[in-house]
Amino acid sequence: MTNRDDLVATCDRLLEPERFKDYTVNGLQVSGTERVSRVMTGVTACQALLDEAVDWQADLVLVHHGYFWKNEPVTITGIKRRRLATLLAYDINLLAYHLPLDAHRELGNNAELGRRLGFSVTGCADGELGEGLVWLGEPRPGLDAAALTRDVEACLGREPLLIEAPGVSEIRRVAWCTGGAQDMVIQAWEAGADAFISGEISERTTHLAREMGIHYFAAGHHATERYGVQALGERLAAEFDVEHRFVDIDNPA
Repeated sequence: MTNRDDLVATCDRLLEPERFKDYTVNGLQVSGTERVSRVMTGVTACQALLDEAVDWQADLVLVHHGYFWKNEPVTITGIKRRRLATLLAYDINLLAYHLPLDAHRELGNNAELGRRLGFSVTGCADGELGEGLVWLGEPRPGLDAAALTRDVEACLGREPLLIEAPGVSEIRRVAWCTGGAQDMVIQAWEAGADAFISGEISERTTHLAREMGIHYFAAGHHATERYGVQALGERLAAEFDVEHRFVDIDNPA
């Protein structure tokens, strides 16, 4: 068992949320018990994850997608009221990190995805490594779009949607950014990438990828963002006297 504020301070020190202009509040979003012995992690603080936390008697829920997003209604009604009521009734803390958890050079979603896909990281297309959100790397030699599709499916457990670029055979440079980063395909192309992996796709993405000549892989918002929060939870379990459990609430998006 450890002090909640020590856990939060460690996360803030590691992820440096003050460096990011984000769409939400990073850090402790809902305060609960000051003593923490069980930390549950998940991608999104949905009701299903909160119910799992209650059943497991978790003291702190750590997620990538928390609450209080920019431009969302501020009233505490409906789904928001039910979620907050669950946290408050069981004295559970909610800790959330969005962009800081995408970008972290060791524990972030991009770092974890690149590691699992076996990419040799070479830098970022939009800033220093660990600060930028579009990561660049080199895959294994001789990789084409079909082979990378198989690699992504084997890694994430779901087949990605591939928009093939005419005339691009071997993938020598790959870029990636987890989650809803489909429009960053432009930055990936400007950085000289032959392929870009992200979570979501929009109607415009297809035309951009084809006309720029870059393979686009929509691998799933949820699927690409499962690993950073797990890595952070494991780090906390290693540094503090707490149990960690990751719960994957199925989400096909």
